[in-house]
Amino acid sequence: MIDATMGEGGHSHAFLSRFPDLFIMGIDADPAIQAVAQQRLAEFGNRVQFYRGWSQDFFAAYPAGLARPNTVLADLGISLFHYKNSGRGFSFSAGEKLDMRLDTSRGLSAAEFLMQMSERDIADTLYNNAGERYSRRIARAIVQERQRGAIATAAALSELVERAVPAVYRHGPIHPATRTFMALRVEVNRELSRLPALLEGALEALEPGGRLGVISYHSAEDRIVKNFFKMKNRDCVCPPQAPSCTCGGQRKVNILTRKGVTAGEAEIRRNPPSRSARLRVAEKIKVEDAQ
Repeated sequence: MIDATMGEGGHSHAFLSRFPDLFIMGIDADPAIQAVAQQRLAEFGNRVQFYRGWSQDFFAAYPAGLARPNTVLADLGISLFHYKNSGRGFSFSAGEKLDMRLDTSRGLSAAEFLMQMSERDIADTLYNNAGERYSRRIARAIVQERQRGAIATAAALSELVERAVPAVYRHGPIHPATRTFMALRVEVNRELSRLPALLEGALEALEPGGRLGVISYHSAEDRIVKNFFKMKNRDCVCPPQAPSCTCGGQRKVNILTRKGVTAGEAEIRRNPPSRSARLRVAEKIKVEDAQ
């Protein structure tokens, strides 16, 4: 099995405990959380190995000699570790440096993004990545605030968003800065742009008859996963207006979860973040079954 977004190793621990003959390769771009997973999974010895980096890079250069996995799991959510222990500004209630990168060795931090991007780009990011309805108001407030200096901490950004949105929005079911923080995290880690390559690479590496499972947490990434599975479930991917098939396509997967699997009430009580999770699973078709 490949745990393509291992995090703290919770999923891997559950699989290794249940299946005594299972071997797992765990991937994560964050060395801090990977150290947590290594300690958590130490009891399983050489049944688990670790790759530090982004999943799409791992699949693009799949290691020679490594067996094809029967299972690939990608949990696209952010771990509680990042909210509580990373010190990188993922939580809007903290006075931490506004960074939000999983791999702090590359790319712009969230604070740098807000200082360098245009008002329009900030607004588009908030709307496209998280559906923030007041994206333009928030972007305008950010640009005005940055003229006085950098928005350096998570708490400062949170307070700015609260001031920028209408009063009624401040007392809704979620904190008014929730979507702003999610949109920035998605942007600085390029979560949506990385996802198609991750899915393509995972399916390519998967053993025929194996299964690819993806857990998403918001509509933008779930839409990418759903459309990817639908496309791979088609025999022909030519444009509808094409007079005849020229792609030579062949159906690659069977979709096992047509609407996706969501958490029940009991699970949500035990694990509140699961309320927004949706699991989709596809099975890679064997060559003999495709003919």
